[in-house]
Amino acid sequence: MSALYKRGVLENTVSIDNFDTDPAMRIFVLALEGVFDTGLTTVLDALTTANELARATGMATPGFEITVAGMRPEVRTALGLQVPVHDMTDAPAPDWVVVPALNRTTTDLLVPSLGRADVIDALGALRTWHSAGAHLGAACTGTFVLAESGLLNGREATTTWWLSPVFRQRYPEVHLDAHRIVVPSGSMVTAGAALGHLDLALWLIRNNSPELAALVASYLVFDSRPSQSAFAISDHLSHSDPLVARFDRWVREHLDTAIALDDAADALATSKRTLTRRLNEVLGKTPVEYIQDLRVERAVHLLKTSKDSVDRIAERVGYADGVTLRTLLRRRLGKGVRELRAS
Repeated sequence: MSALYKRGVLENTVSIDNFDTDPAMRIFVLALEGVFDTGLTTVLDALTTANELARATGMATPGFEITVAGMRPEVRTALGLQVPVHDMTDAPAPDWVVVPALNRTTTDLLVPSLGRADVIDALGALRTWHSAGAHLGAACTGTFVLAESGLLNGREATTTWWLSPVFRQRYPEVHLDAHRIVVPSGSMVTAGAALGHLDLALWLIRNNSPELAALVASYLVFDSRPSQSAFAISDHLSHSDPLVARFDRWVREHLDTAIALDDAADALATSKRTLTRRLNEVLGKTPVEYIQDLRVERAVHLLKTSKDSVDRIAERVGYADGVTLRTLLRRRLGKGVRELRAS
């Protein structure tokens, strides 16, 4: 494993000396060459805001000792800004290591980046830290780095939605659920697309103090989201699988009816088996699960944009009554009709 270096003039380790509580949670934020600027700064801003608010309010929480680590003496962000990274060679093992995204948003750019020398060194560092007891987290394309290490094998994970097909193909031993924003699994936690960095940071804060996490979220004007956008995922399907894209369009046109998979397969000139297999390969979902995703998406939209009754909205998304819809929304989103309408 390459040594980790300290460069620049910024001090990124936050002192927690004023906290009269347990030792602070030690967090390494691993900045690799070409790190996504927003991802890196979002994680740092959220954690340092948590420290500042805890101090200002006198909240009893261990706080966070935050260190930016790198695999080379000089690291620059995707926008060319130099990142002051620290030499952690002889430092105690961290409690957490967070891997922000690489700013590689397409497969042809991301996959070759995973073979870079600094990324390979990072894989060794992640394995070493994990062997020493560290928990690991990653967001957006940073999840590919974590998966590349093999440490996600056999675990649940999420990733950035538009790269979920290649993630599923490249890491078949990882149980991918690209619809969820944050997926904790044992000593790992992964988060979805770009703004998932904030969800990941708030998840870490919440594990120290739910009260502090809520306070940080309010200061950052952040509204927790239940899942990655089903619309965004389906909008991208045409770039990954034409059959799944046609299924998506057909279902949307028939959402107000009782949908039978036989009818969908016949309309698309395919078999139920082929349709089920392709949906699983692309989305990791059964047809029924994906139909439910689209019903929930439309129901939430109608709740927020119309004054229709819940029973009427249920009819418009293919359910016999409002009770069924209420149950589905609560189970899938963790929110009731009043909460969704108020938001």
